Amino acid sequence: MDEQRNTIILTCVGLYMLLCIAVGIWALRRTKSAHDFFMAGRDLGIMVTAFAVFSTTLSGFGFVGGPGLVYKMGMSSVWMFVCIIMGFNISFFALGKRLRLLSELGNAVSLPDVVGLRYGTRSTPFLIAIAILFGVIGYLATQVLAMSVVLKDILAATDAMSNISLEACVFISCGILVFYSVTGGIIASVYTDLIQGAVMVIAAVLIFFTVMYSYDGGFTGISKTIQADDPEAIGPWGTLGMVGCLSWFFMFGLGGSGQPHIITKMMMYKKPGDARKILPVSIIGYLFSALLWISIGLIMRALVLSGQHPELATADSAAAQFLQHYAHPVLAGIVFAGLFAAIMSTADAFLNIGTAAVMHDIPKVFSLKIANELFWARLTTVLLTILSALFALYSGDLVAILGAFGWGTFAAAIVPVVTFGFNWKRATALAANAAILSSLAVNLYVKLFGIKIPYNIDVGALSLTISLIVFFVVSLSTPKPDLDPDVAEVMDM
Repeated sequence: MDEQRNTIILTCVGLYMLLCIAVGIWALRRTKSAHDFFMAGRDLGIMVTAFAVFSTTLSGFGFVGGPGLVYKMGMSSVWMFVCIIMGFNISFFALGKRLRLLSELGNAVSLPDVVGLRYGTRSTPFLIAIAILFGVIGYLATQVLAMSVVLKDILAATDAMSNISLEACVFISCGILVFYSVTGGIIASVYTDLIQGAVMVIAAVLIFFTVMYSYDGGFTGISKTIQADDPEAIGPWGTLGMVGCLSWFFMFGLGGSGQPHIITKMMMYKKPGDARKILPVSIIGYLFSALLWISIGLIMRALVLSGQHPELATADSAAAQFLQHYAHPVLAGIVFAGLFAAIMSTADAFLNIGTAAVMHDIPKVFSLKIANELFWARLTTVLLTILSALFALYSGDLVAILGAFGWGTFAAAIVPVVTFGFNWKRATALAANAAILSSLAVNLYVKLFGIKIPYNIDVGALSLTISLIVFFVVSLSTPKPDLDPDVAEVMDM
């Protein structure tokens, strides 16, 4: 079977890609308007929404970046995926019902629409749209790079494409992504999530047991090998250190409620009461899927340290290398296929909210009406994909680091304005604007100038802390706002 390993893997990936293309074509027939393209008609069921929430969170960030980060830094990134569950809870308990009701009240197409309804201004949704665009570029670059890294590892194992470049894989990945996203919009994304979410859960559990039996002594043997090389790596803080890990805990915990690709899904399900059923399904699916994150990263580090596997060219190839060389080829093919589907559906979600910011939210601020909005939305999707691909190629960052930058950008701008602002009537539009601007200033300044923050504190945690302080100080220092009576009633629920 080893001789046919790559053929089996490529066949599984090819079949799954065809399925995704079929979903895109099916979704194209259901996408009749910009409202369908951006919001899926606000008619999603419980299971579709639940699977969309957790699989969108993992995607290339968790399936490629996660193992790569564990391989490079040990147990540090455990503080990312464990506290994302806390973010799910905060999102649903603090926002679930209110966000769904406000979106229906204002017939919202996007998150900035709801923000504008809450604060009664044009400036706040405009600034949220700008923040979303910056975050989308970083997070979408994560998906493009993850897909390209995995595709390169698969194609490099074939005789015909053994020397294929990362740039060529980025081009191929973007071509597939553009077709998928342009045809179906958010409808293609959420319904693919239902399929690949189930694949993620089953495959992650099987991979976990494969890891356990692929190394002498199982996880005990893996831990001993890593500890002999670097005791810190297998410790609770990994090589990042306590302060750095706690900054991730803060950013990925509280910051989980500021991720537009997650909270936008809360505007799409049928009934406001469905949130209490969606949350547990999302958490359970995420927990099982995240087994792949830590198990592959640890075993690949142990295999390299023990001399059983060559040093990895890049940490991001940890997942692909394990699947290529140690997993059963059928299982590897299914996981690769599910990974590509996860990346495409997540990238589609980001393209969707980014396109909504460009084609709907920003023009709305200036009272501009875009003719043939659906056509221009699809064209904008293509341009955002190209821009993100360039950022992925030339930023020089790992998949997980790019993902953390996008996550931090979203969290710092959205958590004060939405998570707290939708639950605190005293919050003012001026405070919301100041919080968004301060968060963008910190994130972009640190990223553009390569500033090193002491003690490995994540820039997203720093900018989130600053934006929260600004938000509360300005709100308490300015007059109490006059809320729309309908908005006030929703906030009382």
